[in-house]
Amino acid sequence: MLNFERADTKALSGDFFTKLNKEWMLVTAGKENAFNTMTASWGGIGVLWNKNVCFVFIRKSRYTLEFIDENERFSLSFFNGEMMKELLFCGRNSGRDVDKIKETGLSPVFDDDVTYFEQAAVVLKCRKLYKQTMTAESFIDKSVIDKCYSDNDWHEVFVAEIEEVLVRK
Repeated sequence: MLNFERADTKALSGDFFTKLNKEWMLVTAGKENAFNTMTASWGGIGVLWNKNVCFVFIRKSRYTLEFIDENERFSLSFFNGEMMKELLFCGRNSGRDVDKIKETGLSPVFDDDVTYFEQAAVVLKCRKLYKQTMTAESFIDKSVIDKCYSDNDWHEVFVAEIEEVLVRK
């Protein structure tokens, strides 16, 4: 855990709309021998099934989806608006084609079966509870399909329990 301390979910207070939409996060899955990360700006946190959960949306085309599918746990790393250049690189480039760690200088932390980054300000360690593929038939507002899914690259929706919150010391 290096420079992190465990925190209560109360550490998640603040404007998560800004954190997600403007500051972004890294979604990371896999272990030391094989992992991938991607930038995301869609998601949320809340309470479902009497658990503190996060909601993560990953397109079927993303390499990170393979790692999310293969592992029970994943992490969400938040950087408080820092490292935007690195996050932009991780969002625009596929781990299939480039070594994101080498190119960005991010320092992975391998903590049990969850990988996250030393530079993060806050890390959510999450355990998958639910997965479903978005479909055209499920949309009530069909205009979203034209705006976000004209290429039929649908998102997989994951609901995951937030098992642990880590805050940089």
